Amino acid sequence: MAIQAPTTRPVNPRFSSGPCAKPPTFSLDVLKDAALGRSHRAAIGKSKLKDAIETTREILGIPADYRIGIVPASDTGAMEMAMWSLLGERPVEMLAWESFGSGWVTDVVKQLKLDAEVKTAGYGEIVDFATVDFDRDVVFTWNGTTSGVRLPNGNAIPADRAGLTICDATSAAFAVDLAWDKLDVTTFSWQKVLGGEAAHGMLILSPRAVERLENYTPAWPLPKIIRLTKGGKLIEGIFRGETINTPSMLAVEDYLYALTWAKSVGGLTGMIARADANTSVIEKLVAEHDWIDFLAADPAIRSNTSVCLKFTDARIKDGASFAKAVAKRLADEGVAFDIGAYRDAPAGLRIWCGATVETSDLEALVPWLVWAFEAEIEAQ
Repeated sequence: MAIQAPTTRPVNPRFSSGPCAKPPTFSLDVLKDAALGRSHRAAIGKSKLKDAIETTREILGIPADYRIGIVPASDTGAMEMAMWSLLGERPVEMLAWESFGSGWVTDVVKQLKLDAEVKTAGYGEIVDFATVDFDRDVVFTWNGTTSGVRLPNGNAIPADRAGLTICDATSAAFAVDLAWDKLDVTTFSWQKVLGGEAAHGMLILSPRAVERLENYTPAWPLPKIIRLTKGGKLIEGIFRGETINTPSMLAVEDYLYALTWAKSVGGLTGMIARADANTSVIEKLVAEHDWIDFLAADPAIRSNTSVCLKFTDARIKDGASFAKAVAKRLADEGVAFDIGAYRDAPAGLRIWCGATVETSDLEALVPWLVWAFEAEIEAQ
């Protein structure tokens, strides 16, 4: 017997975990003032780049003495710049609980060839920070985008640490209240929580990180594209909008609009509230159905942006095939795009619940999730 499909559809079916949904008020018209065909080093270009930096500082509450730079190659570029420029001065601890954190481990151990202490946790869990030695440099992701987990707060990071903390904050920045006094290097990309266009990364340095840069020279050569110092001094222009390479002024305009939208919904507080409200919709789904659950069992470490789910019904014969079929069925119906689990993660679904997603769209999606599950059970 055919299972009846719901009648109400999400207005915006884009629940991808990256690139993420644009702000709900976005249209191409908001980009009409982009400095296209102009040099990014002209007054108009530098002004827009500086505005992007300082508005980021304002919304995220970044301390005045922290440097904020716009760098190439998205969050990956920002993290590579930080690790290749700063690590090696003292022992290192690498913390990984999902695929991107594991990628940073590979860079440090196999490319930089540092004898790092590596601590890992399985998908849906995080490393116990009580075991971490913060007199070493510590590299970690705040939000495990592919596993649906996040660090609950920065309380476990000591203020009097001797080492630097290097934090990949993609999927966390603009969705959690980052503990800036506990972070020496922070990176993120525009295409995540704000739904900006890709290819640009943000690199945020504490005074302690700047001091390291100006007093330590790595043993390996640094290509120009990731060089942060010249003659033993920080290249300050990078942190005033004088980018290392040519940025897309169209993408910059898009980021500026996303920042303006973020301010219009209450800034960081409003963004967090929107993400939490979205996540609560999925929490209700899980509470009401015994065939689905969070990948992260502990609510304290569940992400409020990249929400990862697993199917638990004993009738499912092949978990990976079943999850892919559910995701495909929803995509074919045009009600949810790109919600399959990350390729290296356990089989299931990953639904973006960040602030650019409307709660009403998630509420409309839930009956479709139930429908797709029941239809696939019947089709087995």
